[in-house]
Amino acid sequence: MTFNATILIHPGLGNSGAAHWQSLWEKQFSFTRVEQQDWETPVCADWIATLNDYVSRHNPDNIILVGHSLACTAIAYWAQKYNVRIKGALLVAPSDTEADTYPTGTTGFTPVPVIKLPFKSIVVTSSNDYYVTEARARLFAEAWGSELVSIGDAGHINLASGFGEWPQGLELLKQLDN
Repeated sequence: MTFNATILIHPGLGNSGAAHWQSLWEKQFSFTRVEQQDWETPVCADWIATLNDYVSRHNPDNIILVGHSLACTAIAYWAQKYNVRIKGALLVAPSDTEADTYPTGTTGFTPVPVIKLPFKSIVVTSSNDYYVTEARARLFAEAWGSELVSIGDAGHINLASGFGEWPQGLELLKQLDN
């Protein structure tokens, strides 16, 4: 599989370990990881400024963002602030930062922006994600103007729920790269 777009991988809270699907894709396809200064107690304004710096290094028309968990919220905040039209975004397991189940320690990630994103996007969700209910994931996808793909009982779509290599995710990413 080959990709024409510049793919920017954006992990969520805690970063993505070496065996996480984001890291495996980064290594296999030479995608670029957005390196945040603080993965454990992030500040939204810092994350979106860093993301904007990465995006500004490339032709926005050819960028696809791949966000996981908290990164989905950061991407929505980034879109709200900068309104940059990129090629697309794959938003996997968006966390509900307003839920009681969301870990403490983040700053500025609430409320989750419910704005139409200025680019094509796909939200991938699970029916048993501890960090977001199906109803909230659907609400985010609808508000963002995203295609919603539910993949069943898949937890938080991370290594802990069995997602190292993730071929179905690559197929969804490829859809955005057409």
